[in-house]
Amino acid sequence: MRLPKTEALEKIYGESQESGKRFASLAENFKKHFHKEEMEFFTAPGRTEIVGNHTDHNGGKILAASIDMDTIGAAYPNGTDQVRIISEGYGRAIEVRVPDAEKTDKMKGTLSLTAGMIDGALKRGFQVSGFDMYVSTKVISSAGVSSSASFEMLFCSVVDYFFNDSKMDCADYARIGQYAENHFWMKSSGLMDQMACAAGGAILLDFSEGVQYETADFSFDKMGCDLVIVNTGKGHADLSDEYSEIPQEMKSIAKELGASTLCESSEEALVEKILAGEIHVENDRAILRALHFYEENKRVEKAAKAVRENDKEALLSVIKESGESSWKWLQNCVSRSDYNDQRVALTLAMTELFLKKKNRGCCRVHGGGFAGVIMCVTEKEDTQEYVSYISRLAGKENVYPMKIRNTGAAHIEKE
Repeated sequence: MRLPKTEALEKIYGESQESGKRFASLAENFKKHFHKEEMEFFTAPGRTEIVGNHTDHNGGKILAASIDMDTIGAAYPNGTDQVRIISEGYGRAIEVRVPDAEKTDKMKGTLSLTAGMIDGALKRGFQVSGFDMYVSTKVISSAGVSSSASFEMLFCSVVDYFFNDSKMDCADYARIGQYAENHFWMKSSGLMDQMACAAGGAILLDFSEGVQYETADFSFDKMGCDLVIVNTGKGHADLSDEYSEIPQEMKSIAKELGASTLCESSEEALVEKILAGEIHVENDRAILRALHFYEENKRVEKAAKAVRENDKEALLSVIKESGESSWKWLQNCVSRSDYNDQRVALTLAMTELFLKKKNRGCCRVHGGGFAGVIMCVTEKEDTQEYVSYISRLAGKENVYPMKIRNTGAAHIEKE
């Protein structure tokens, strides 16, 4: 049984010993469950959103990156029309017949997501046939680092490698994942999560005309900082309605501006209509969210400039401003349906107190919001102290220092 190449693992993970053990275990489990020696190996990272909170669905801009938490899979075609997937910790396989994918029940977890990926790939003109896959993940579930998008991009890398001669690009991967979430999970997802997981490294995204992106030579590590993700304890899997209200409300303001999405109009036009009393919606929050969108786009441009110029202070200042806007204007730090549970806001407040004493670093809500995780950027000399400090609130098992990784969703060569 051939395992991933040592040099391939070192390129992805910066080491080969621990990752090698992980893939050896993956291979043994694939063999145990599917009774096959032949297999190929795949990886897809989670992601961090650095600046650009809730802009993608209205044609906005984002600075995002893949992280060193990933989902890995051992897979091989099975010669049938059935896709069979087993996730570590779940003994029973998810099974979807390719011809039946479109008719599969919606909102049934991984089953629906798998069917949506199959249907999405077929609708985009790609080939899908039956395969078996065993999956293991280190991406935090339902916590804002895109465990679902990581799985989706892993699925795409498998389908691309086995059935499409590796001709699919990152945008194809992303649109297939978005289709699955929109039509099989009924979740109004944008494309940022999928693009960041698919591409690898730091990327600047612009969704104003389709999906445009460019890579950015950036990592917090190079700036002498660490990225720390803190899981505040409650996932956002049950908050789809509140998550979906954000793009819906923004688009309601776009309609007032004579557009379908906010990127088709301007902040100046919105401000003039507000002052003239010509915004005919009763929901003031929708207006605030639209203002957040326009200001956040400007922040992404500032962040891109700071990255190009390796200006740490400017970048951290922009991230801080973005977090404050998410809290005050976008309003995705507290769930309306459970306002007594304010763990995101509390964890941010406690982190701000720590950073205030240090007079450096920044923090913000991370991902979709309402529940889940925050991110904190610390100076390297402060990282361990912050980890110990915030672990007393969140629990040591919920605090994750991490790095940006340069490899996106990919097939891994074997020895």
